[in-house]
Amino acid sequence: MKLKYAAATFVGLIACILYFYQADSVPTVASDKLTLLKVEQGQVDLFSQAFGELYSAQERMLTSQASGKVATIHVKPGAIVVPETVILSLANPELNLAYQSAVGNLDASKAQLESFELEQENERLDYQGRIVDIESALERAQLELRVNNELSERGVSAKLDIIRAELSVNQQGKKLVFEKQKYQHFLKVQAFQLKQRQIALEQQSQEVALLQQQLDDLQVKAGIHGTLQSLAVETGESLPQGAILGRVGSVDSLLARLRVPQHQADQIIIGAPVELATRKGSISGTIARIESLVTNGNVLAEVALASELPADARPLAPVTGQIFMHTKENALYIKQVAGLRPMSQLERFVLTSDSTTTATKRNIQLGDLTKGKLIIESGINADEQFISQMPDTWSAYQTINIDQQG
Repeated sequence: MKLKYAAATFVGLIACILYFYQADSVPTVASDKLTLLKVEQGQVDLFSQAFGELYSAQERMLTSQASGKVATIHVKPGAIVVPETVILSLANPELNLAYQSAVGNLDASKAQLESFELEQENERLDYQGRIVDIESALERAQLELRVNNELSERGVSAKLDIIRAELSVNQQGKKLVFEKQKYQHFLKVQAFQLKQRQIALEQQSQEVALLQQQLDDLQVKAGIHGTLQSLAVETGESLPQGAILGRVGSVDSLLARLRVPQHQADQIIIGAPVELATRKGSISGTIARIESLVTNGNVLAEVALASELPADARPLAPVTGQIFMHTKENALYIKQVAGLRPMSQLERFVLTSDSTTTATKRNIQLGDLTKGKLIIESGINADEQFISQMPDTWSAYQTINIDQQG
């Protein structure tokens, strides 16, 4: 019995020794089974990769300038339009009736104004006639005074006749001055009355012009060169004034809107160069505007396009943008490979420049990805290499051996 217990104890001891030996052993892997990434150092231009779409630089919202019913739709969405292209026609009989009534009132007011001007002209002529009569009377009085003065020199005229003549001249002179002052005042009153009627007529003219414009606006036109991007109404639909009818956008004049990651938006300045890629070409541009609102972790940046558009450039076409942020000197980086995510931390086995047979586990902090270069923030030095993929079975070890003869 004792021998059995001793044998069992021996077997258990051997098993424990084998277990701890295996646990403490360092795995060895052939070098040709590994993919090594070498850390490089140098000047790197940092770009923010952002995705977005092209948009019309010029957009015009079509709205109804007067209430009406959709009578005819002439153009469907997607059609090429010019400023004078009629998109749809609205019908409004009440507006037609109001316009005709306003035109009739305006014509009547014009005729009344012409009649009033003629009346004013007659009144001015009457005043001028009275002034002429007074001037004639003054001339007669002055003539009579001269005659009496001449007769007095000859001793023929009496002094009383001279006094009467002088009095008549003074009276007619004062009367002429007073009448001319009244005439000037009368002209001012006439001008004021005429101005009032002209203002009233101008208001009526503006009302007619407004109604005429509303009638013209019943023929809804594109207003710009481009395409009809959307149409929000159907034939027979009754619309209030101000209702949205559709949207027209430019085709040759475009801009891009990119969704920039929030952590990179603060590093981008207005005027920063941008490289955009479509399926069939590329476009250069500059940042024109950056919104402050954060949506789903992204900030919207607007890009003004500066180069010729590729064949597939059109509103809402998807684009990928590379936005220049800044240049980083002496940056550590590797070439991007599958499985490595920017702005993440990973555990990898690192080969130092002094050893090619032993790799030590380290924590490596990755930074931004810029044009295929993945920035290294910490955890590894220039010219060192690390194994790109680490199997789960290596997680229990701090080092591994590399067989260069594998």
